[in-house]
Amino acid sequence: MTRLEINLDALRHNYLTVQQWMERQDSSWCVVTKMLCGNQAALKALVDIGARTFADSRLSNIELLRELSSECETWYLRPPALSQIHRVVASCTGSLNSELPTIEALNREAARQEKRHRIIIMIELGELREGVLPRNLIRFYETVLAMKHIEVIGIGTNIGCLHGAVPTVDQFMQLVLYRELLELKFKVELPCISAGTSVAIPMMLKGQLPREINHFRIGETLFLGNDLVTKEPIKALRDDVFELKAEIVELKEKSLTPVGEMSDINPFPSVPLETIKPGSRGWRALVGIGHLDCEVRGLRPFETDHVVAGASSDLTVVTIPGDPKDIRVGGHMRFRPDYAAALNLMNSRYVDKELTRDEFSDGESISGFWSRWFGRGRKKTVGFTHGMSLF
Repeated sequence: MTRLEINLDALRHNYLTVQQWMERQDSSWCVVTKMLCGNQAALKALVDIGARTFADSRLSNIELLRELSSECETWYLRPPALSQIHRVVASCTGSLNSELPTIEALNREAARQEKRHRIIIMIELGELREGVLPRNLIRFYETVLAMKHIEVIGIGTNIGCLHGAVPTVDQFMQLVLYRELLELKFKVELPCISAGTSVAIPMMLKGQLPREINHFRIGETLFLGNDLVTKEPIKALRDDVFELKAEIVELKEKSLTPVGEMSDINPFPSVPLETIKPGSRGWRALVGIGHLDCEVRGLRPFETDHVVAGASSDLTVVTIPGDPKDIRVGGHMRFRPDYAAALNLMNSRYVDKELTRDEFSDGESISGFWSRWFGRGRKKTVGFTHGMSLF
């Protein structure tokens, strides 16, 4: 059976580590739960760990979090759609905004629901996704400040989410200056600068991030334990929260080069092939995962000499150099998914999700070296979900 395992001890270790970083930075943060795709068991695990502030871009996921913990704080990550204003105000503590018509609609709906809706004003700093243009910021803020049922708690930005631009200290300092400008002009305190995402974590750890950046939205680094720029693991974090175990459905020694004229009839993006000499033969395993389930190019085999050779909608082919040894039909190949692959796998109703713990943890996570190394490969199952079914 092909399944995606979610190691709760690795998740707990990473959450507590990020929490310590935030305390040292004198900052607050929210867990970005997009990667969990509304999986109730995984969300409940985060609540049990102690997480109380969450952010997501799907209202159904936020509404589920509200059911799991009535005390949690929830933030809507993407600019709200006008058609969803009622749900945003009803289920979200606050939202990230860049359009006056949207904020006006939030203000009217908050009045109807007898609430004050918090917002962070997003500013465009070069990523070219969402954000108020800096030249319009003064007039924009002045208009929003007059809305009685809107509470502006700060300003923020997104960098690296669309084009992959690496943030700079200058960009963060621009936000610091914009906050000072707004506070001086309007005599109203803006306590929050929400510009810290997973891509900013390495800068923070190196002391390069301005201290005024005091609100973080962390998802990928929490779940994958990586540096988004270098793609390397961050030493203090575990990179084994997610592990894909794909069942082997065929194992044969065969030619490693296809027969016939090559064309573009394959509807899926090809996985880069290793350099193979014509006429070469070797072992290939077919595993029960495909493009229908995930971004196959984001799967990294645990065995470093195994190579993902390609995939169709339902199957992925892995080349095995030399003797396959203990590999057999019915066994499993293990993969570490990247962000895109993990996101797709969590969202696929065809892939079962299994909650695991380190076998020897007795309910407590193990920190440092031992957790990082001995925890791998020795796990016990603590929960199971079939596809997108929840327990």
